[in-house]
Formats: sequence, C-alpha cells, structure tokens
Amino acid sequence: VQLQAFGGGLVQAGGSLRLSCAASGLTFSGYNMGWFRQAPGKEREFVTGISWSGGRTSYSDSVEGRFTISRDNAKNTVYLQMNSLKAEDTAVYYCAADRDRNFFIATMFSDYDYWGQGTLVTVSS
Repeated sequence: VQLQAFGGGLVQAGGSLRLSCAASGLTFSGYNMGWFRQAPGKEREFVTGISWSGGRTSYSDSVEGRFTISRDNAKNTVYLQMNSLKAEDTAVYYCAADRDRNFFIATMFSDYDYWGQGTLVTVSS
C-alpha cells in the first residue's frame, strides 16, 4: 500500500492550497480517508476525514468552514482544499487510510492503518 501526498508549498496568509493524496495497492473505495497534520513541536492532529463513499465528512473545529475534503474513487485520490490559510495552519500534512469503513469518521491517529509520507505547508503571515 502506498499513499503519496503532494501539493504543499509556501503561501501567504489568506491564500489557498490544494493537497492531493494518490493511493495505490489497496481497494481505495473500501477505505475511509483522513488528513492529519503535525506542526513543529506538536502532536499529530486530525484535520478532516471522509467516508469511503464520500457521503460523510468530518472536520476539526480549527479548519471547519475553511477546508474541504473530497475524493475521486475512480482516480484513487483524496483531496484537501485549504482556503483562508492562517499561519497556524503551517505543518506537515499527512493522508491516511482507515480500513474499518465505520459510519463515524475516525479522528484518532491509531485508528488509521496506512499513512502517506507527508507534504509541508508553510503559511507566511
């Protein structure tokens, strides 16, 4: 199984970025997917998740209304559209796959089975 996250970069506060995560080696449509992030000196935290069908999503309070998760099962890819970026959004962003297909989107690091390598997002103020 391989998850490749890309699309990170340097952006000014208020700007936008779109991250992508391409999956291979698994039946993508059978997995709930999540995005986590880890800032320097901080623990990895849940950002957002989406159900296997795309019909359910969950967002952390810190990104609700600014970030949007989506997926394309035909392309084995999950996306994270990030708008109105703030300096505190600076972190390495990781995509992850959860094989349990639970109704509720998992928010715990330990609930996810596979992880991508991360992509760095830096927001300058």
